[in-house]
Amino acid sequence: MQVLKKLRIVIRAAQRHSAWIEKQCGLSGAQLWMLQELHDFPGLRVGEIASKLAIHQTTASNLLDALVKNGYVQKTRDPQDQRVVKLMLAKKGSELLKKAPKPARGLLAEALGKLDHGGLSELDKGLQALLDVIEQGDDASGMQPLSFMLSQPGLD
Repeated sequence: MQVLKKLRIVIRAAQRHSAWIEKQCGLSGAQLWMLQELHDFPGLRVGEIASKLAIHQTTASNLLDALVKNGYVQKTRDPQDQRVVKLMLAKKGSELLKKAPKPARGLLAEALGKLDHGGLSELDKGLQALLDVIEQGDDASGMQPLSFMLSQPGLD
C-alpha cells in the first residue's frame, strides 16, 4: 500500500502543477515545455520537438498550431528546402516564458532529470514490472502529454 500511496502523491503533485501552470499562464504544461525547448533550441522542426517531449508528432503539431495562432511561436520555411518548417519563439512567447511558473519542462520531467543514472534505471525497471502485470495497459498513452492524461477520468 505504501507504493500505491506514493504513486498517488506523484500523480496529485503533477495534477496540481499542471493546473497551476494553466492558471498562471493560460497554456498547458506541454505547451509551456514547447516554449522552453524553442527558447533553448531555436529552429526545431515539429518532429524534433515531439521527440523532445516524447509525444506523437500529430499531438505536437496540434499543440503548436494553438501557440502559432496565439502569437507565441513563429513558423518559418528553410531557405534551402521549402518543405522544412522551422519553429521559433516569438517575442510574445519569450515574454510569457520569462514570467511562467518553473520548471517549464514540467514537474515530473524535471524531477526525473535530477535522478542519477542508477536511480532512473531502477525506477524504469520497477515501472516496467508494474506495466507488465497491468492487463489493460495502453502503450499509446505514453505518447500523450501528461496534462492531457491528467484531465481524463479514472486515475484512481
